[in-house]
Amino acid sequence: MVNIAVVYYSSTGNVHKLAEAAATAAGKAGAEVRLLRIPRLSAETVVPGTEDAVAAHGNTDGEIPEVRLDDLLWADGILIGTPVRFGLPAAPVGAFIDSTAPVSIPGKLANKVVSAFTSGSAPHGGHETTLLAVHNAVCHWGSLIVANGSTGEVLFRPENGNPYGSSSVTRNRPGNVHEDNLAAVEFQARRVTEVAGIVVRGLAAAR
Repeated sequence: MVNIAVVYYSSTGNVHKLAEAAATAAGKAGAEVRLLRIPRLSAETVVPGTEDAVAAHGNTDGEIPEVRLDDLLWADGILIGTPVRFGLPAAPVGAFIDSTAPVSIPGKLANKVVSAFTSGSAPHGGHETTLLAVHNAVCHWGSLIVANGSTGEVLFRPENGNPYGSSSVTRNRPGNVHEDNLAAVEFQARRVTEVAGIVVRGLAAAR
């Protein structure tokens, strides 16, 4: 059994929906799973037009535990979910990544298997660059990036196709995650679980 942490920030609930699908899929694949949220910042910018959805979602995900650095140390594989913000991860995700310095700089995240997924309002609105920005941090961690690539039938469905990680075009509407996107992130979670298992067994054999 491998340990998988699904760590996400969601403003209106779309990334939350992807994260839940990923966590469920990893569990079905045999992993022990922790679904964990990145907390909001005290002074956070809200995308115009989504104020009501942000407020509503803030009242529904409070039962999800907040991520801690110990969760990253526990995990063999980590999936990180973020909304798109000007082609970058949302500010709370950036703050979370900054907070990992006490464990990442000493090399304690080395050889973790990491993947990322996202949701944004428009096609070609920065999905790929957001995922690649997360990958930049993963390189600093010394972790192993597992991208979707073109490795499964589900990734060729009309609403999918992003090789860097699963992504959803939601038009700023809460709950507007296409079933193809959910299937893609489920595939991604199974892939991370599989690769994490290979890495864990390989490291154990090398000791």
